[in-house]
Amino acid sequence: MAKPSIDIPESFASTAKISGAISQKDVNNVLLFLIGVGVSGHVPDQFDAKKDSYSDLVRDLLEPLHISRGHVTCLVSVKPAVINFYAGFHGGAIAAVAEAISIACARTLVAKDKEIFLGELSISYLASAKKNAEVIVDASVVRSGRNLSVIALEFKLKKTGDLIYTARATFYHMPAAKL
Repeated sequence: MAKPSIDIPESFASTAKISGAISQKDVNNVLLFLIGVGVSGHVPDQFDAKKDSYSDLVRDLLEPLHISRGHVTCLVSVKPAVINFYAGFHGGAIAAVAEAISIACARTLVAKDKEIFLGELSISYLASAKKNAEVIVDASVVRSGRNLSVIALEFKLKKTGDLIYTARATFYHMPAAKL
């Protein structure tokens, strides 16, 4: 089994099981990349155990622009807290934004007494939004019935109008309890 020849934090190194089938150079490259993107970084205490801090972060990115039946449009600011190693909008943050806006869009048609849950979310990453970019997210209901709702989303750069991401979310409806 190969051993890393680079200086890595002890807690990070102790969890890595490295196959002997991989070269020392490749092991070092992978470990350096993981350290560089912050895999072994410390999570500040205010975020470590705080309930729903991730949702607070996502909500801070959104500004509603238009809400109507079956349609929601929001402005999203790509703040430094949600950029990736390459200074682009982080894929996980894009997914969280897509989920939040699609829930809001579904709620324009689905009764409040019906619980909904995300069953499927697909995203196509066509280009990247860079740090401090503004993105217009347009969500619309494709289908909404008794048991499910399908929402389509388009993410476009505000400055150029270029389509950078598309998403599709499927929500399943739970029947209202009759007590």
